Amino acid sequence: MSMTKLKRDPEIHFDTIIIGSGIAGLNFALNAAKQGRVLIITKKKSIESSTNRAQGGIAAVLNKADRFEKHVQDTMEAGSFHNKRNAVEFMVKNSPEAICRLIELGVPFATNVQGKLLLTREGGHSERRIAFVGDYTGAAIEKTLLKKVAQNPKITLWEHTFAIDLLTIKKICYGVQIVRKKNVQNIFGNRIVLATGGLGQIFYYTTNPSISTGDGIAMAMRADLKCRDLEFLQFHPTALKIGGRTKFLLSEALRGEGAILLDRKGQRFMKKYNPKMDLAPRDIVARCVYQEDLNGGAFLDIRHKPSHEIELRFPSIYQRLLRYKLNLTKNLIPIAPAAHYSCGGVMTNLHGETKIKYLYAFGEVAWTGVHGANRLASNSLLEALVFSNQILRSPAREKMDQIPHFVKPALQPNSPKLVKKLKSIKYRIRKIMWEKVGVIRTTKGLKEAKQKLDILEAKLPHFPGLNILLKETENMLLTAKAVTQAALKRKKSLGGHYLLSPEKTKKTLKH
Repeated sequence: MSMTKLKRDPEIHFDTIIIGSGIAGLNFALNAAKQGRVLIITKKKSIESSTNRAQGGIAAVLNKADRFEKHVQDTMEAGSFHNKRNAVEFMVKNSPEAICRLIELGVPFATNVQGKLLLTREGGHSERRIAFVGDYTGAAIEKTLLKKVAQNPKITLWEHTFAIDLLTIKKICYGVQIVRKKNVQNIFGNRIVLATGGLGQIFYYTTNPSISTGDGIAMAMRADLKCRDLEFLQFHPTALKIGGRTKFLLSEALRGEGAILLDRKGQRFMKKYNPKMDLAPRDIVARCVYQEDLNGGAFLDIRHKPSHEIELRFPSIYQRLLRYKLNLTKNLIPIAPAAHYSCGGVMTNLHGETKIKYLYAFGEVAWTGVHGANRLASNSLLEALVFSNQILRSPAREKMDQIPHFVKPALQPNSPKLVKKLKSIKYRIRKIMWEKVGVIRTTKGLKEAKQKLDILEAKLPHFPGLNILLKETENMLLTAKAVTQAALKRKKSLGGHYLLSPEKTKKTLKH
């Protein structure tokens, strides 16, 4: 292995390199800046992240009626007890500190006139423990963290920068290969962090932003890292459905504040499925909404609540629905499930360490064991914050005077023919995954998905050099195959992985 003397060029060497600009990446950047120069890279604009779309809030034990044990138990029950208990306890016990940190940073959580935090409740929670900012909590957190990052002279943020691959040799990570300003660069860091978010864009219907194409999972797999629990996809039960398409997320906090779910006849249907009814865990509600949608339609109803309260509590959702000529306080809102969150990811320990030295992962891309087979509502922002606070306890590389030589391929431009072909492959991936590896699965369907994805892989163009659109398509395909393979290996239903037996398939899936 040839070694090259590393020049201390501030454009190519940083103490910490973070791939991703959601809550996990931004929070970690603020912590890491205390130890040296930090670079954050994101393939679109920094504001484009799943954090920015999180509506409901962030869960934590914050009132006298609540207990850590209750939050742990709720998390374990939602995750079908597939969770890693010590990770759940670690997250929950650090939850009050995480909220305090956000308040100190300036996140304007809702409070009463005395200045006490207002707390809401969501499905699966036995207590009110979710701090929120209207119905745009994620956006408020993202905005606050981005402001703090922009004010920190030790943090550099590169937008429109595509991460191609991790630069690793013999289980040691040296940096990451990127495309920036139409140039391929190898950049190096003492600590490299994957905070790339989820993989929702491999499904036809999703609440995730366009950047969520599984890039972090794909990069990790190519670096020979193990992923775990990828079969456990959480499908959010209440996305607005108009014209046969889901449009945007309708926060679970709506049901926490009293919204109910109705079938096409105007009857409450959840009482026949689960004793917790509309506040059952998401995986259960998603399957029930999915079935009712197939049977003629499912609807969210909060018309019985005072209109002024609803407009004040859910201003963003209220205004967005008006664009579709729907009034949240006067109309039934048509809903359907959409891919929302990956409970699995790159295996890490409680400090974010992976099996590759100096490489860390946290947030949705990481598997900490917290979520089990199904994530409890509003635990995602909490997990990202708690674990990104702890990661600095692990030592970074002290210095890197020499590095192995990493080849930089030439960048290949797009052509209309190439773009058309890759867009077609992306579309097929998303359709296959939704139809065969979606809310309700069958062994036959999973096998068909695997075969179809293999065929698509054979159709990928091959040429020398590097093309960003091709790499993103490869990432989607690699991630989709990994999710499908994981689902095939799990022979029984659990949490977000719901597998129908052959004799029940026709009855359950009929339109």
